[in-house]
Amino acid sequence: MNEEKITKIKSNISNILEIPKEILLDLPKITFIGNLQVSIENHKGIIEYSSENIRVKIKDGFIKISGIDLAIKTIITEEIIISGKIASIDYYI
Repeated sequence: MNEEKITKIKSNISNILEIPKEILLDLPKITFIGNLQVSIENHKGIIEYSSENIRVKIKDGFIKISGIDLAIKTIITEEIIISGKIASIDYYI
């Protein structure tokens, strides 16, 4: 079975069982609080860390957060919380 069919089946199962798609499909869940804080769930680790750029590994790529005075406020197995003045967030697959 190809990846697209598997994803569709998992998505249908998610709908039927009312399980959040980000959990079943191992997708990142990104939550913003204005331009001051971002939370990324279902991450795979940090690729780059500086006060201007943070790159976070996800299942099929990475997310790049750019800004000023960026800092990792919290990092646990499934969630990273980044604070600072966030200028942009880019999603690369």
